[in-house]
Amino acid sequence: MVIYPDIEIQNGRCVNLHRGHMEDPIVYDVSPLQAAQQHVAQGAQVLHVVDLDNVMRGGHDNHKTVLEIIQAVDVPVQVGGGIRTIEGARWWFEHGASRVVIGTAAIEDRHFLHELCNHYPGQVVVSIDARQNKVMCHGWTEETIYSPLEMAKDLQDHGVAAIIYTDIDLDEDHPEATFAMTTQMVAELNIPVISSGTIKTLDDISTLRLLPNIAGVVVGRALMNGAVALADALGVCQQADTHAEFV
Repeated sequence: MVIYPDIEIQNGRCVNLHRGHMEDPIVYDVSPLQAAQQHVAQGAQVLHVVDLDNVMRGGHDNHKTVLEIIQAVDVPVQVGGGIRTIEGARWWFEHGASRVVIGTAAIEDRHFLHELCNHYPGQVVVSIDARQNKVMCHGWTEETIYSPLEMAKDLQDHGVAAIIYTDIDLDEDHPEATFAMTTQMVAELNIPVISSGTIKTLDDISTLRLLPNIAGVVVGRALMNGAVALADALGVCQQADTHAEFV
């Protein structure tokens, strides 16, 4: 299981969103570049970087900040946040991104997704966010009619390299939230599933690692606030994997 340290950028700052609220971020006293370098120094094999301003089509231009990260580290960097066109994805690939992460655009425009996957096979990841078993779009603000599993099955038919699944109920500490949908996705999909929003403690990583064939987990807040040490998280993963590949 691969650990994907998550670096979320808003207004050039390293942040984390509380319950997905763009207007009230947790701001960390470290720059995005410093966070990236610290993660790599502690053993990260890949980074997950999200431009939050681009998600909402406005605000600060964080391209320079993300580019600094790509150029400064010697591990693959997958980039997400408001990528809606072939040209937008191409720009990131031409500037060193290893993969792009597509969210709402992939869910709303299958033609775009199909073309993107044809242009960049093995390099397009789709992020699915769900609350109460319904896929959410536009930064968790709009509910669709689709379940996350049926959406994921449809997306894999378009050639995506992996699915990042965020269980919003787990992220928001819903009392009845479980790993059930993540477990079902891993069992029924033929492409890698990367969990997100599920890690608050090292025990959560231990639990997730036990899911057969889980490919990876995106960890943001728990690393940034010190609840989980990256070295410890990597150690837990290595109990099962002698070498974690970038999937």
